[in-house]
Amino acid sequence: MIERRLKTQLLEAMDESPAVVLLGPRQAGKTTLALELGRKLGALYLDLESPGDLGKLAQPELYLQDHSDRLVISAQA
Repeated sequence: MIERRLKTQLLEAMDESPAVVLLGPRQAGKTTLALELGRKLGALYLDLESPGDLGKLAQPELYLQDHSDRLVISAQA
């Protein structure tokens, strides 16, 4: 796998802030980077284009409260 230059900056931002957003052009590796870090950190991944995952967020406060001990990664293409 390609070593992403922003990986260190992303980890630092995650230490400093409760929410971090990866923005950039399509096919730049945003989701790949997020999933790579998520696997290492035991994160919960939500695909916001999946009806099942989107349904989990029908009541986002309740869902996220149940997973407050985990990093939550969400992605939308």
